[in-house]
Amino acid sequence: MPGSPRPAPSWVLLLRLLALLWPPGLGEACSCAPAHPQQHICHSALVIRAKISSEKVVPASADPADTEKMLRYEIKQIKMFKGFEKVKDVQYIYTPFDSSLCGVKLEANSQKQYLLTGQVLSDGKVFIHLCNYIEPWEDLSLVQRESLNHHYHLNCGCQITTCYTVPCTISAPNECLWTDWLLERKLYGYQAQHYVCMKHVDGTCSWYRGHLPLRKEFVDIVQP
Repeated sequence: MPGSPRPAPSWVLLLRLLALLWPPGLGEACSCAPAHPQQHICHSALVIRAKISSEKVVPASADPADTEKMLRYEIKQIKMFKGFEKVKDVQYIYTPFDSSLCGVKLEANSQKQYLLTGQVLSDGKVFIHLCNYIEPWEDLSLVQRESLNHHYHLNCGCQITTCYTVPCTISAPNECLWTDWLLERKLYGYQAQHYVCMKHVDGTCSWYRGHLPLRKEFVDIVQP
């Protein structure tokens, strides 16, 4: 509409939103709600495997008065698992320069490969932050790598609930209880690395790992 102010790029709005989440004096740290790898894949617009070619600090917007900075990574995309309908080939990814705004630090000019999840913004730029699932490719289990192609995508109708204390009970038939923190005191433990919350024909969901039996403690966690 003529005369209307030009909207700010959506990635600038994301930066400002992240800044609002951390009031002055409350933190030089980024805080994220826990999510199972399957949840990350389901909720992300883009999932790729890539190497980082270079990095560069760039302005967050074209406004000279805006002092916010972004870190732009030039990448070599190896494989895309999700996001085909939004972008064909990713050349750059952007993240906040400030670590307190969940900026991601990746190794450039190395042989390291990453699994990257993120969002594709309205201007076509790919935005990532520490609350996305970003892992060195070599750290992923075989089950995780295989699930990127099929199992994670096909079971986004399942709900995964993080268990912090016992009792921890299922509240819906399509729910799986994620117990890594409860059993191992870390989020990405054995269950996150080797199991998928899979939906059955009757609409219920349960943990699945091919032909291997389910570890008993995943089932019995409902008792204190």
